[in-house]
Formats: sequence, C-alpha cells, structure tokens
Amino acid sequence: MGKGDSHHVLPNKDSGWDVKRSGSQKVIYHADTKAEAENVARVISKNQGTELVIHGKDGKIQRKDSHGNDDYPPKG
Repeated sequence: MGKGDSHHVLPNKDSGWDVKRSGSQKVIYHADTKAEAENVARVISKNQGTELVIHGKDGKIQRKDSHGNDDYPPKG
C-alpha cells in the first residue's frame, strides 16, 4: 500500500454518497445511502489493498479501516 493510497466515502453535495480514490475528483461509485457506499467501498478497498476512510455528512473523517499491508501489530 503506497503512502496516501486510500478510498473515501464522502457525502455528495447534491444527494447521496460517493466513493472516490484519494487525489481524484472522479466518482467511482454513487449510492443513495451511506451504508451502500460503505459496502461497495469496502470491497474495492480490500481488492486494491488500500485504506478506507469514512466521512460524515459534515465531511469530517469518522473512521478508517486499513486493508493493505498494515504493520500493526508490528513484527517482533
């Protein structure tokens, strides 16, 4: 997993929720509900080994899930 390589679930300014890759304005997936967007984003994140970042309606980060080569717990 590269540094900053992540997928985000973000509120859409018009309605619903979007899934985007970090550094891109392109919407990968649009859903009516946050739960649906999270489910799709989790599958994408697991398949691509990225971090999943979930945002609230205010745009602030609520939680993160790592699906890449996470060093926690560290070896040794």
